[in-house]
Amino acid sequence: MRSAILAAGFAALSVSVASAQGRGGGRANAVTIQAGEPCPAGMTEIRPRQCMPPEFPAPSIVDYRPKSTLVTPVNMKPTPKYPAIDYHGHAAGALNTAEGIDRLGNALDSIGVKLFVAADNMSGDRLKNSLALVAANPKMKDRVRILTGVSFQNVGPGWAEKAVAQLDADIAAGAVGIGEISKGLGLSAKKADGSRLQIDDPMLDPVWQEAAKLNIPVFIHTADPASFFKPIDYTNERWLELALFGDRRYPQDRFPSFEQLMTERDNMVRRNPKTTFVIAHMSWYANDLPKLSKLMDEFPNVVTEMGAVLYDVGRQPRVAHDFFVKYQDRILFGKDAFQPEEYPYYWRVFETRDDYFDYYRDYHAFWKLYGIDLPDEVLKKIYYKNALRITKALPQAGWPK
Repeated sequence: MRSAILAAGFAALSVSVASAQGRGGGRANAVTIQAGEPCPAGMTEIRPRQCMPPEFPAPSIVDYRPKSTLVTPVNMKPTPKYPAIDYHGHAAGALNTAEGIDRLGNALDSIGVKLFVAADNMSGDRLKNSLALVAANPKMKDRVRILTGVSFQNVGPGWAEKAVAQLDADIAAGAVGIGEISKGLGLSAKKADGSRLQIDDPMLDPVWQEAAKLNIPVFIHTADPASFFKPIDYTNERWLELALFGDRRYPQDRFPSFEQLMTERDNMVRRNPKTTFVIAHMSWYANDLPKLSKLMDEFPNVVTEMGAVLYDVGRQPRVAHDFFVKYQDRILFGKDAFQPEEYPYYWRVFETRDDYFDYYRDYHAFWKLYGIDLPDEVLKKIYYKNALRITKALPQAGWPK
């Protein structure tokens, strides 16, 4: 009875406040909604269950750029505390010429990256040409390593034998692993009969098994963020990115679901327990670390990599800190797109306790980042020790103990 009286009193007070605001504050347009109901379009909740439109025209999502008044410590990190291996390198053709390799070296010096692992799916003559250019550069011969590619075109009878032979040749030429296997596997690659090539197709197993025999890792990118597979409405936190880039939209009448792709990838990993799989982009589970923990716990042959998901790591500093500490032996640093000015954001998130600072791309994340303040030994493992352990062909000397 007392609860009912209180509820009635609060409701009357809300109506009274809304009426007063309507008379004296120009807020006569306020409307009442039911508990759990969203405000009408163009309105926002100003009190419990009271919605109102702004008095001025609202800016678009691309024009609203509020400047924070929060004053907090700022610890910029132009270079990392320890030398880093970028395990997810895409240098936009830098490895095609001697001049490009020189420019890459200068850029790596400026951001504290000691070793760059090119993940451009190179194979055959292209791989050999880039390896030769790297080897001929006295300053860069021990600072660049290259992952080989696998072609998934026309998978069918006889494909596996050719793919394994090419893999063996590429590793003999100097490649240090497989990757980055692109999201096209599962999304767009077709078998010889025209059907979709599923990630867990048994015809692919000989390649994964050969990787295990060669003791090399398989670096694989599956799907894209789950939001890219969802309706593009105003509840989708990646709305702006999807509105900007049409090739990041996966309508469910044309593509397999995010969940289907992850199931196929997990089936592949489960069936090949002797192969080390490096799961790119933290499996697009950085926004759901309990799910990523489950993946890591189920598959001891999985290592993960953090390219292009800093926006999710940095918005949950306490949970992310605990995750990185728990799985410190199975996480690699990687950046993905090679933009030198963006690397310091990673160092700042990993190494500081800074609060509420900008991410480098507004369309990825309109929220702020926080430092997760990792211990030194964890930083060393993520920056270089884990990559050296799982990829034996990387230069092993000259790293801090």
